[in-house]
Amino acid sequence: MKILFIGDIYGKPGLEMVTTYLPEIKDKHHPNLIIVNAENAANGRGINLKIYKELMSLGIHAITMGNWVWGNRELFEFIDQSNIVRPMNFRESPGKGYITINYNGQKLLVINALGRTFMNPNLEDPFTSIEKIVEAEHADFTFIDFHAEATSEKVALGHYLDGKVDVIVGTHTHVQTADERVLPKGTLYITDVGMTGPLNGVIGVTKEIVLDRFLNGFSIPNEVAPGSKQLNAVILDLKKKTIKRIHIESETV
Repeated sequence: MKILFIGDIYGKPGLEMVTTYLPEIKDKHHPNLIIVNAENAANGRGINLKIYKELMSLGIHAITMGNWVWGNRELFEFIDQSNIVRPMNFRESPGKGYITINYNGQKLLVINALGRTFMNPNLEDPFTSIEKIVEAEHADFTFIDFHAEATSEKVALGHYLDGKVDVIVGTHTHVQTADERVLPKGTLYITDVGMTGPLNGVIGVTKEIVLDRFLNGFSIPNEVAPGSKQLNAVILDLKKKTIKRIHIESETV
């Protein structure tokens, strides 16, 4: 089974990159299943029904989220009937923290989870909570999108679940890391897949807004950065135990 995972789609630039380059990526890598993280798809905050339908029309099989999952309230109206996987460690929340995708007689368990370090310590522990789901579901393969701030927490989860799950990809920090590897017990791992959206902003936001915050402590609402764009992803072969990064830049402004 080959899986294409596209990292954090950020606003209109991210959606444009997916729409433009997904056919090319499919032709080159021939993935069986496609998963994307879209927690920033609606102007940087959450997802709406229009964007959800656009992604489904491109042949996306599942959409994972993150800390901005509830950034667009429209999601409450359709999440229960969707292929969206919200973080499993939110207590008593709408939607599903994991789903099972059936492909060619095999079951892929897709789990989304939030880290707690530098984020929300009141969330359920992702380590033991994920482990319980994996043990209960008995899927053929397990894919985890761990949306976390601290690289140490991501690496630690990788080692904790090494050999118990097939894939752990990190999201949230929006910068693609160069540490893709097979962990000692066989789990495919990368600390962060990177962001799909603006190339020259500050992790998606117009750079002048963020610089003003750092220099002057003054804050105005975020705006999606204009200009050149990027797509970051990984292609995973669960049979051959390989994970490869994909990075595409577009100079179109």
